[in-house]
Amino acid sequence: MSVFAGLVERLADLLQPLFHASAAAAAIVLFTAFVRLLLHPLSRAAARGQKARAALQPRIGELREKYRKNPEKLQKAVLELHAEEKVSPLSGCLPSLLQLPAFFLLYHLFSTPDADGAGLLGHRLLAAPLDGRWADALAGGGAFGAAGAVYLGLFAVVAVVAAFNFVRARKSLDATDVAGMAGGSGGAVSAVGKAMPYMSFFTLVTVAVVPLAAALYVVTSTAWSAAERFLLYR
Repeated sequence: MSVFAGLVERLADLLQPLFHASAAAAAIVLFTAFVRLLLHPLSRAAARGQKARAALQPRIGELREKYRKNPEKLQKAVLELHAEEKVSPLSGCLPSLLQLPAFFLLYHLFSTPDADGAGLLGHRLLAAPLDGRWADALAGGGAFGAAGAVYLGLFAVVAVVAAFNFVRARKSLDATDVAGMAGGSGGAVSAVGKAMPYMSFFTLVTVAVVPLAAALYVVTSTAWSAAERFLLYR
C-alpha cells in the first residue's frame, strides 16, 4: 500500500509545476492510465475472445435447439465446443478484476485518515477535496457551488461515456439475437443480458458515493474502456 501511495505522491510532486493544487488529481489520472496501459494486452486478448464467442453463437444456437429438453447435455456440449475452439467464456472478466486492487488502493488512501499515504490527504481537484464526497460538496455549497461544479463535470463525462457504452451494448445484443435466430434458438436473450447495457449508468452512482480520488479513477478508467472497446471491437 505504501509503495503505491509513494508512487502517486511522487507523481503529484512532478506534476506540481503544471497543475499546482490539482497536481494529486492529475497524478491519479496518470496512475490510472498507467494501470490500464499495463492491462491493455489482456484487454486485447479479451476482445479476441469475445469476437470468437460471437462467431460461435450460431453453433451454440444449434446446440440449444438440439438439446432444448436436456439442459445437462446442452451445458456439456457448449463447454466442449468452447474447449474445441479454445475459447474461454470468462476471458473478458480478467481485465476488470485486475483493476480492483488499484481502485481499492485509492479508496483506502483517501478515506482513511491514518493511511500510509496520509501525505496525500488535503489535496484538491479545483475546489473539491480529493478525500471528500458529493454529499460533502452538496452540504458545503450546493450542487452548483465551487465543489459541486467539479462533480457536475464528472457526472457529465460519465453520462456521455455511459450513453456511448449503452448504444454499443444494445447493438451487440441485437447482433447476438440475430445470430441466435440464425442458429435456431429463437434469438432469446436472457433478462440479465437485456439489463446489461443499463449497467453503464451505474458508474454515476459510484462517482456520487466514493471519495473524489476514487471517483477520478473510475471516470478515467471508464473513459479508457470506452475508447479501448471502440478501437478493439470495431
